Amino acid sequence: MKTGNHRDLESFVNHHNLENQIFDMTGEYYTLHEYDLESYDRRFAIIDTRSVNFRIHGNKEFDLELRRRCDLLHSQGFVFIKATPWESIHNIRHSALYPEIEIEHIKWSAGVSWFWFYMYHKHKDKQYQFNHANKKFDFLYLNKLPREHRKKLYEKVKSLMSNSLCTNWHLDLKLPSEYELPWVKIYPDRGMDQDLYEKPYNDTKYSLISETNDTNDEVFMTEKIWKAIIAQHVFVVHGNYLYLQKLREIGFKTFSSYLDESYDLEKDKIKRIEKIVNTCRDLLSKKWHDIYLQTQALRQHNHDTFFNKEKLSLEINKTLNLFLEFADSR
Repeated sequence: MKTGNHRDLESFVNHHNLENQIFDMTGEYYTLHEYDLESYDRRFAIIDTRSVNFRIHGNKEFDLELRRRCDLLHSQGFVFIKATPWESIHNIRHSALYPEIEIEHIKWSAGVSWFWFYMYHKHKDKQYQFNHANKKFDFLYLNKLPREHRKKLYEKVKSLMSNSLCTNWHLDLKLPSEYELPWVKIYPDRGMDQDLYEKPYNDTKYSLISETNDTNDEVFMTEKIWKAIIAQHVFVVHGNYLYLQKLREIGFKTFSSYLDESYDLEKDKIKRIEKIVNTCRDLLSKKWHDIYLQTQALRQHNHDTFFNKEKLSLEINKTLNLFLEFADSR
């Protein structure tokens, strides 16, 4: 009904490289009559259920029409996907999403592939000038929404951040103006999270990345890790349990030979924070220039892997295979 972000969803699907699979898509319900539905092995209807759709919450006409269309599609053999690929499973469980409709479905959450796909398309044709020869500051430590795990890390690590570039919306802490995105006045402004500016990365030694979630039952990677990888920055990640392990599983490398990454193996969230703080403290005692010389090939590998279309397609395949398996199980 053109109330969702169907173009991005279609672009994601089109990025697959599954053998013997062809996907035809339309974002317009009223063009379905142009397709021979019986000629398809599977038929999917994607319902965009992002929280932004609350702008139409309470519209009875919309609710009735959505119900009517879903009933008709169901009668024609469609299976349903509720799509919220910008959010983790944890966030979906704890967020008010719309539209609310009772129907058998599979959820489309972010996981690993969505933000990789989104950032790949946003940055693949841009020419950046990253230069790690000189550093003025220790960490680039960006906090946006004041999530509880971020508050806890900030309280523990702030004493190490006296010579770092930090943001914290909760404390109204902003970057110096020269490190803001040139087209934005408050970093990271809403809608600008995925933009990238060289200067903060060029002038800082390390990224301390506080991810969206710190749960133990999934790994959710957002633009935060991908920006550091595009910038070829050395990073420490406060995120989900086994976050770094998942990063390695999908073809990237981490810095375990140069800094203590044992925090990634810690299930206890408080102890994980303590280990992250210890890792940051230890980094301050090291010669950053040596680390950058020694990790040049590693960081280049990560950059090249990120922009490897085939590697990305393999991750997108995993998401699409879940949908195919769900359809085949009906």
